[in-house]
Amino acid sequence: MPPEHFDVLIVGAGLSGIGAGYHLQHKCPGKSYAILEGRDCIGGTWDLFRYPGVRSDSDMFTLGYSFKPWTEPKAIADGPRILNYVCETAADNGIDKKIRFNHRVRRASWSTQDARWTVEAELGPQREGASETVRFTCNFLFMCSGYYKYEAGYTPEFSGVGDFAGRIVHPQKWTDDIDYAGKRVVVIGSGATAVTLVPEMAKTAAHVTMLQRSPTYVVSRPAQDALANKLRRNLPAKLAYHLIRWRNVLWGMYFFQLSRRKPARVKELILGGVKMALGPDYDIATHFTPRYNPWDQRLCLVPDGDLFNAIREKRASVVTSEIDSFTKNGIKLKDGSELEADIIVTATGLVLQVLGGMEVSVDGRAVDFARTLNYKGMMYSDVPNLASSFGYTNASWTLKCDLTCEYVCRLVNYMDRHGYKQCMPHNIDPTIAELPSLDFSSGYVQRAVAKMPKQGSKRPWRLYQNYALDIVSLRFGKVDDGVMQYS
Repeated sequence: MPPEHFDVLIVGAGLSGIGAGYHLQHKCPGKSYAILEGRDCIGGTWDLFRYPGVRSDSDMFTLGYSFKPWTEPKAIADGPRILNYVCETAADNGIDKKIRFNHRVRRASWSTQDARWTVEAELGPQREGASETVRFTCNFLFMCSGYYKYEAGYTPEFSGVGDFAGRIVHPQKWTDDIDYAGKRVVVIGSGATAVTLVPEMAKTAAHVTMLQRSPTYVVSRPAQDALANKLRRNLPAKLAYHLIRWRNVLWGMYFFQLSRRKPARVKELILGGVKMALGPDYDIATHFTPRYNPWDQRLCLVPDGDLFNAIREKRASVVTSEIDSFTKNGIKLKDGSELEADIIVTATGLVLQVLGGMEVSVDGRAVDFARTLNYKGMMYSDVPNLASSFGYTNASWTLKCDLTCEYVCRLVNYMDRHGYKQCMPHNIDPTIAELPSLDFSSGYVQRAVAKMPKQGSKRPWRLYQNYALDIVSLRFGKVDDGVMQYS
């Protein structure tokens, strides 16, 4: 039998994949599509991560979809509520019926002669020998598979790991049988996951220590947005949602630009907030003053100052030092001291990968994405009819994903109107210089940057990480811009 064919294949049924399904249904009516999902459920990140306290680090008025108002009282929402929001969106629009679960996409090959992709996926349980290979074809491939490896997070090589008598767990692999009540916990890391875990675990653990090699900027923000809740009581839901969404977008853009222009001033503001929360006697210089400027890495958000409250109440503490080795009873530090622990949580980061690790070839030629240029933050030079949904690093992920979905629909409709079968961004400007696609000093970015696509020094190859500029470019800009080649 020939492979099942669709106009558009979406890979991934997480936040952006469900959004892509919605946009296709409403902006490309009549187009056939399916969503291939490697796991057995909807939700992506928000179903995969089950660690204590898992939540958004962006407000839900900007992390939520543009077309579906967030109606929960908390603006900084927990994982289960976000998962419910995504599932509800899929069910309300019939998108859940378009999903093929347990389809792990492994490779995709483009044929110019046929003007279509052939996509291979493993179907069935993730056990050796238990799955079969299934094939699909499509005119356009839309990757919504996220930016990190689902199989495992990043854990550095630690000496003496086998000597530790307790349990070691990476947050990405958290399971329900982990009991930390009344136990001593060490969380290794200082990023978004660590600052979420520590105050939540400190509610029932004997004590939680956040062990960091270097500090991160931490900002407190109310979990509930008082103005947003007031507007929702007095205005139609959609109007209130879009007003507060734009307020938050503009504030985020202003704060990011201020961080770039006046880093010392922003640093002073952030550290002033920490000092107010922890008191004048706390060693903020050691534990909460990073070596880099604000927004050189992503800021960490703590709702209602929960991390600071746990530290102030002595339920949690921060240790800034380097690890020498694991021991039977905990972790020995390079200064000779030892942290005793019953459980060690390695909140040490993610493993970034391009397009879910899928192998891609064009007319038999393997594509090395590290040698491609990123077009408008969503397509790749000389790779036809393929887009990927990749959000912002300095704002809510979904803001860019929504715009990407809109643009893909514009592109598909434009090709239909003009009878084109293929679209492919191609750089014809020899003055374009290659730059790293992500301008972040974070460890998880630096570990993967050599494998990532590049950005160019000028439009449309330049990533500005700016929602307002992207609205102009993606929602209103020309689809036929002289760089995108149609045939």
